[in-house]
Amino acid sequence: MTDLNILWPLSGGLLIGLSAGLYLLTTGRIAGISGLAASAAGLTGTGISTLGLGFLGGILAGTALASTFLRQAEIALPASAPLLIVAGLLVGFGTRLGSGCTSGHGVCGLARLSKRSLVATSVFMTVAALTVFAVRHVLGGIV
Repeated sequence: MTDLNILWPLSGGLLIGLSAGLYLLTTGRIAGISGLAASAAGLTGTGISTLGLGFLGGILAGTALASTFLRQAEIALPASAPLLIVAGLLVGFGTRLGSGCTSGHGVCGLARLSKRSLVATSVFMTVAALTVFAVRHVLGGIV
């Protein structure tokens, strides 16, 4: 790892914390990506949210900006596009079922010392570790 490699996760973490804090201060709501995505798509029963669209647009713009400064991708995804789409849909379903996502619980909830978020984040991380173990060592990898 070079000296500059630490700047990407550091700056990303700072921007996530800043945006989550500003969102909480300006709206009084927790910045969870699953809830913002649902509100941007009009799935919350209140119509399409321009704030949700703006937040998601900022994520996409930040990703595009970061990718213009990278010379090569640092992460290779060995899975097929259909598998990634199914995985994304399952994650979306799980976040709606669990009333929150890793960003809402893990970033914002833990910062507020929420017991519910501590339990939820512990469950997310445990299931994620078990899933990686099962896919890599029990199933031999899925591509």
